[in-house]
Amino acid sequence: MMETSEILKKVRKIEIKARGLSANIFAGQYHSAFKGRGMAFSEVREYQYGDDVRDIDWNVTARFNKPYVKVFEEERELTVMLLIDVSGSLDFGTQKQLKRDVVTEIAATLAFSAIQNNDKIGVIFFSDKIEKYIPPKKGRKHILYIIREMLDFHAESRRTDLAQAVEFLTSVSKRKCTAFILSDFYARQDFLQQLTIANRKHDVVAIQVYDRRACELPDVGLMKVVDAETGYEQYVDTSSRKLRDTYHRYWLNRQAELKETFAKCNVDSVSIATDDDYVKSMLGLFKQRG
Repeated sequence: MMETSEILKKVRKIEIKARGLSANIFAGQYHSAFKGRGMAFSEVREYQYGDDVRDIDWNVTARFNKPYVKVFEEERELTVMLLIDVSGSLDFGTQKQLKRDVVTEIAATLAFSAIQNNDKIGVIFFSDKIEKYIPPKKGRKHILYIIREMLDFHAESRRTDLAQAVEFLTSVSKRKCTAFILSDFYARQDFLQQLTIANRKHDVVAIQVYDRRACELPDVGLMKVVDAETGYEQYVDTSSRKLRDTYHRYWLNRQAELKETFAKCNVDSVSIATDDDYVKSMLGLFKQRG
């Protein structure tokens, strides 16, 4: 467990980076990609040529004996939920960072983008159970608390159950929200049904963070591999071309299945490697939705 001073130092470092990204890069893109709940009545004004007659306020029109129309504006305020995977498989990284570090940075940037748009932000930490729920609130103090939790949170379980996490989102969020699932999506259970139901009620976005070694094994001879979630260990001979090809095909098939699941649920998604420029990837996602 990190010392308090070390945590605060890391929180400050992430805050500076995330605030800079959200203010200078993400702000406009985030606003256009994630719309408010709908249109809210703002005021009335006199009817002008070209106005939709369906917007005429007949009560005001009768009172002043000339036509008035209702003016609506977008309800901008959103509730944003971050579903953050805290299972054991996130503690892995062979490139620049661990998957957990990248998830934390992306989540922090999304959080600061949210409060710059006056949105509430909440968090669900999940493994194969709901580890912690932080209800949505506004403000910098709330976001710094979230970042601190992300940096120093220790899950009780190392396994993953995405279905349960998504089901919890549906039950706990009564009003429509925008929900980002940040995970490597190493789920042993099918979550198609739960994700479909959640995306009918909410606007769900999937952000997959993975490491390059998940795609291809290096040719380094005999190597011990450990399943981070079950603790199962075995030795594999990575000098075998057949083994490396089989491993790579497994990754491709798994990604294809994941992509198909998101398509069936109508969920927008992006896959980001630990050594990728996640800013570029996220902006691509925002542009796709804009």
